[in-house]
Amino acid sequence: MVDKLTLSDEEWRKRLKPEEYEVLRKHGTEYPWSGCFVGTKEPGTYVCAGCGNPLFRAGVKFESGTGWPSFTQPLQPDAVTEYHDRSHGMVRTEVRCGRCDGHLGHVFPDGPPPTGLRYCMNSVAMKHVPEGQPFELVKA
Repeated sequence: MVDKLTLSDEEWRKRLKPEEYEVLRKHGTEYPWSGCFVGTKEPGTYVCAGCGNPLFRAGVKFESGTGWPSFTQPLQPDAVTEYHDRSHGMVRTEVRCGRCDGHLGHVFPDGPPPTGLRYCMNSVAMKHVPEGQPFELVKA
């Protein structure tokens, strides 16, 4: 894992598009079926839209029918961090970027084998890097 990226709220506002800021920094959620990665099947890697941290390989993406891009497992165990989320009257497990702590979505125990997990992510919180292209980590 690369070094953590910590920026002030003001710096995040300058670097991110408003919709990225709302999800990544304010823990928002895009509407179901509205994200650009819901139906994509292109090979490559999904990286954090905030910092460029590699998160998920396209090969573990699956159609969950929920309206958000879903994955069975992160690229590396430390690519993401998980937190107990008791907001909105629910008990869920929030998933954040392991590098910049940006909100990505939630993980649920109802996914397919081999993990049985469904990492339900917001499209706006990620960018797709096509197979064979290098990742570009954002610097402080």
